[in-house]
Amino acid sequence: MFNYLHEIKQSYLQYSRNVKLAILVNFLTQIGMGIFMTLYNLYLKELGYSELTNGQVISLTALAQTIFLVPAGILSDTLGRKKVMGLGILIAAITLFGRSILVFENPLYFLAFGSGAFMAFLQVSMIPWLAENSNEKERVQLFSFHFAVMMVANVIGNLFSGIFSDLLQMTLNLDTIISIRITLLIGGFLYLSGFIPILLMNEPIRKREQRLSGLFRWKGKGNQWKLVFLFVGAQLIIGLGSGLVVPYLNLYFADRFQTSHSAIGIILSLGQAATAIAMIIGPAVVKRVGEVKAVVLLQLLSLPFLILTGLTTNLYFAVIGFLLRQALMNAGNPIQMSLMMRKVPDEMKGIANSLSQMVFSLGWATMGPVSTYVVLSFGSYWGYAIVFAITGALYLTGAIYFLLAFKEKNVQLKNAEAV
Repeated sequence: MFNYLHEIKQSYLQYSRNVKLAILVNFLTQIGMGIFMTLYNLYLKELGYSELTNGQVISLTALAQTIFLVPAGILSDTLGRKKVMGLGILIAAITLFGRSILVFENPLYFLAFGSGAFMAFLQVSMIPWLAENSNEKERVQLFSFHFAVMMVANVIGNLFSGIFSDLLQMTLNLDTIISIRITLLIGGFLYLSGFIPILLMNEPIRKREQRLSGLFRWKGKGNQWKLVFLFVGAQLIIGLGSGLVVPYLNLYFADRFQTSHSAIGIILSLGQAATAIAMIIGPAVVKRVGEVKAVVLLQLLSLPFLILTGLTTNLYFAVIGFLLRQALMNAGNPIQMSLMMRKVPDEMKGIANSLSQMVFSLGWATMGPVSTYVVLSFGSYWGYAIVFAITGALYLTGAIYFLLAFKEKNVQLKNAEAV
């Protein structure tokens, strides 16, 4: 283990300046998002809004990502990654500040949509930026490290948000809403600070021919597009399952176990820490069984823990199930992303990544209202048990699909890469 961590450290030192700056952007913005992911649902609840309103806010954010990911990918391919990431951070930060201050329902819906739209600019550009500033040999480990840093940043955000908001209440005797609002504003400033490393990035000016080619990306070769849509199908299935439970894990612990803000922040941060460790170990699994089998194995191993979380009434079992599901399920993400970035040509990386993330966001947008309706209809035990079971069925379907789509097509994948 220590040898492997030393290997990661040595690899990091060899990364280009652009990659290191991108990792810093990721770290700062994800701390801010970790704060929002932990507290914003609880903030709406404290304002007196129902679970249905919570579901609509999450769905609008995901819907905006669904709508804007492809246009953002095209802009990223044509205008350049740096410009698109910078613009996305600036405007998304403004929406986060608005969501932290305003209390009326319609403006909150509007700003939630705006957050999703402009976060897509950063989201869709980061992976192609890393791919273009690295070589194929280091890419699997780089993507694993990138996602691990994301998880560590979320750990910090999760821990800070719950503990800091509770401390404000205890030490300054602030109202719950005020303490959460202050913490959310800090999260917005941290997200905005990610703009500074972007200014220091160095991106070559794209030639006019390259910019124009990005506008007509849809004329790519058939084998290349077939490969892209195979990845898109895998992301859609997993996104549908994820959208049922992941956005509501904080509400799950609050509703079923009546846990405090601090406890929820600690639990979610532990989940991100476990995921970070799993992502770092992911490349070692790839070396043993290969990329496709590694993704499928990790997804299948997560299923028993997902079902445990949905059925248990014991908080400790719920936390254990949550941690192991979170780590195993997410550990395959960088492996999948590396496989896609390796096979897709440079001029199609942005649009391929945006389509993949678009359908994942579509899962969150469509499943959010379904999840909240089921929980409201069947209560905090059976409601969550049902949505966790449906998620398990979708994850199983996704794992089988991925195995069948890519294991049987090794020859075709190589051919697609060669054309």
